[in-house]
Amino acid sequence: MSKLRFTISVSLDGFVAGPDQSVEEPLGRGGEQLHEWAVRLRSWRQAHGLEGGAVEDDDENDNKVMRESIANVGATIMGRNMFGGQPGPWDRTEPWRGWWGKDPPFRHPVFVLTHHARESLGFDNGTSFTFVTDGIESALDRARQAAGYQYVNIGGGADVARQYLGADLIDELELHLVPVLLGGGTRLFDGAGSDLHGLELLRTLTGDGVVHLKLARGLR
Repeated sequence: MSKLRFTISVSLDGFVAGPDQSVEEPLGRGGEQLHEWAVRLRSWRQAHGLEGGAVEDDDENDNKVMRESIANVGATIMGRNMFGGQPGPWDRTEPWRGWWGKDPPFRHPVFVLTHHARESLGFDNGTSFTFVTDGIESALDRARQAAGYQYVNIGGGADVARQYLGADLIDELELHLVPVLLGGGTRLFDGAGSDLHGLELLRTLTGDGVVHLKLARGLR
């Protein structure tokens, strides 16, 4: 059975997005700082159809972590906010089709948790979005069927990750700790309590302006 994995960048004060998130600033004020370490990498840029970027010799650990996070992924689960389109019912005239334009970077099935049903979306590059209204376990079952023996990634956001963590369903968790303070916004572990639900620290890697903490289930 495929494993469920969640990777995310987080500030020193525990935020994964800054305050005042909007269509213009989906990561809130200052939130883009959390992803600067990734966007400059050649491995990330190639996966998004972009040129240039730092190569392995320059940022060995960062590229190692990035290559792992995008390899062998058969499906992704994300929340409505991550997919976008604002809360509430979908616009029937011009329904939101995601942040990524005509070429979403996933290239595999994506399952969007939402309270509002709609028809699936398909793109020429192999990306599809299926909108799931009957909960996190249903979304995971569908994603695992689609992924086969490959990973299922949680694409965000924080609320979705907390739900899967609380249900003991996350097999691997990787936090990219970035030395910035956002001062407000969306905290990753608000309301999560003090239980790591079987996850233990597997490794710590130091990158260029980021520290990668990887936790996994069943190490003992």
